Amino acid sequence: MNGDDDVLVGVVIDDETLTLDELACACGVSPDWLSQRLEAGLLACCSGEGDHRRFASPQLHRARRLLAIEQDFDANQELAALVVDLLEEIHRLRAGR
Repeated sequence: MNGDDDVLVGVVIDDETLTLDELACACGVSPDWLSQRLEAGLLACCSGEGDHRRFASPQLHRARRLLAIEQDFDANQELAALVVDLLEEIHRLRAGR
């Protein structure tokens, strides 16, 4: 690691959850970036409301995928969410085999 731009990559284990600020840090984004996607319905919390929202591993994974698609393909947040929805559906279908 060599600077302030380093991001630690990991996953939430078991029943542990993250606050909005912890999720933002884990994704390398601002809490405002997450709040915008929450307000648009593109990302959901697993429990709580307002300042008491909590996020688990699936939300961390989804937020990171949204960010990657937005950055890699210069996509707006709605298009990124559609792509993530399709990827999640493909994963569910393949897991059901």
